[in-house]
Amino acid sequence: MREFVELRGASGAAYRFRAWPESDHHTPTAGNFAVLAFDSQGVTIVALGISSDLSRAKTLAQETLAASSGHLFTRLNVSRALRDTEHEDLLAAQPAAQTLSHEA
Repeated sequence: MREFVELRGASGAAYRFRAWPESDHHTPTAGNFAVLAFDSQGVTIVALGISSDLSRAKTLAQETLAASSGHLFTRLNVSRALRDTEHEDLLAAQPAAQTLSHEA
């Protein structure tokens, strides 16, 4: 599995995500997260989420991770407006992706 993955939104913009840390602990920084499945065709976005505390992302994605062969990736993104914009762009590119968490 790769440490970094670039996902493209419907706008064509690329967003770089990093694999969940091997230590199994993440800093409590805000950002986006994704459950990604890998196969010979490439990467499939299984689910997308937004959190003001990425240390909770694994808990939020637990059921999806258990039900799929997916892996958790995160993207640090402190600005809430930017998190929302990127989330919507990625969802538009992959409408079948499940939304795990979205800040109100």
